[in-house]
Amino acid sequence: MIQRFLFKRIDNAQLIVFRVFYGLLVCAECFGAIITGWVRKTFIEPQFNFSFIGFEWLQPLPGNGMYVYFIVMGICGILITVGYKYRYSALTFAFMWAGVYLMQKTSYNNHYYLLMLLAFIMAFLPANRSFSLDVKLKPSLESQSMFNYVRWLIILQLFIVYTYASLAKLYGDWFDLSIIEILMASKKDYQFIGEFLQQRWVHRSIAVFGILFDMLIIPALLFKPTRKIAFGLSIFFHLFNSFVFRIGIFPYLSLAFCVFFFDAQTIRNLFLTRKNVEITQNNKTPKNHKWILGALAIYFVVQLALPLRHYFFKDNVLWTEEGHRLSWRMMLRSRVGSIRVFVEDKTTGKREQIKLDDYLTKKQKRKVACYPDFAWQFAQHLKKENAKQGKEVGVFVINKVRVNKSKYYEFIDPDVDLASVPWKHFSHNEWILPAKEE
Repeated sequence: MIQRFLFKRIDNAQLIVFRVFYGLLVCAECFGAIITGWVRKTFIEPQFNFSFIGFEWLQPLPGNGMYVYFIVMGICGILITVGYKYRYSALTFAFMWAGVYLMQKTSYNNHYYLLMLLAFIMAFLPANRSFSLDVKLKPSLESQSMFNYVRWLIILQLFIVYTYASLAKLYGDWFDLSIIEILMASKKDYQFIGEFLQQRWVHRSIAVFGILFDMLIIPALLFKPTRKIAFGLSIFFHLFNSFVFRIGIFPYLSLAFCVFFFDAQTIRNLFLTRKNVEITQNNKTPKNHKWILGALAIYFVVQLALPLRHYFFKDNVLWTEEGHRLSWRMMLRSRVGSIRVFVEDKTTGKREQIKLDDYLTKKQKRKVACYPDFAWQFAQHLKKENAKQGKEVGVFVINKVRVNKSKYYEFIDPDVDLASVPWKHFSHNEWILPAKEE
């Protein structure tokens, strides 16, 4: 029964229209990153980049190479939009965006992770079978239908994102509004609404609406009687986030996803020139259906498991940060830290404090002061730099961190040589000192 449901033929108007929106937004993201200076600040100005641990081999292109890199990705967005050489352009963007995501995390954002997942999903979907240059050049490619699992793949991915985002908000600093107060305090200088965002009742409204929206928006969009109301609330929610938090294309990508919840004929009437299509059902399932089902099952098991992994680590994820990434824990904490870094020559025993400004940008310094993996990676970098000069060194830090409105507490054990300890991906790093109960 499930097999019949997933491999039922349905109108592909939703996917075709989404492809156009997706391509335009990809193009805007890539060219916008150049225009706003994000590429320059993130890849060109730093002496070195903090990649995801294990992906140190992924490094920015030298000189102005990253500008070319983003221009190529932007061109891929244009090709996706018009549906030209779609499979190649979509896969090229997917791999290139994965490179962007993994080669730096100083500007980490959950939305970048979602875009990486979506890029690979879209590369394997038949999104060019209509309203595309590929069909113009090869008419036999045209189809007005797709398998039902295509639509539900997108919907289930969104359900996971929003549900985990809602559940993550069910903790003390969200309920007492302290984290929302911190987030809004940085918006005080906004024209027109800066003072408005500091009101206590606004914070309370954001807290309640944030949890309920994330928890209920997908079911509400799926349920026809509430669909239009849910869509209206989505427009308000995502435009509010776009204006207040300035998080790039994500709010508009979220609105583009809504095409998968409206009736395909409605989407076809609104956006496509071909208004009437007849979907012929073929009771035969594709020969590779077991491979498709297997791949989908593995994918969703991973997506369900990753956001839960922090429960298997010692201590609180809000303090240690272990298991925070890839888990849809959005806008939950503010971290501030101070750090002093010392390099000790193992031959002479001489210990010297280094000047962070000699190595790091301002944003990188903030990350090193607050996040354990950044501090560890910086220690490895210092070790390698000294090794080039024939020195064997240890790296020690004196570090204090404050999470949200807590006090400052010691974060990294000052007696541990960070240059000599391995990074543990799947268990707690004991040199992170225990969280203090307040």
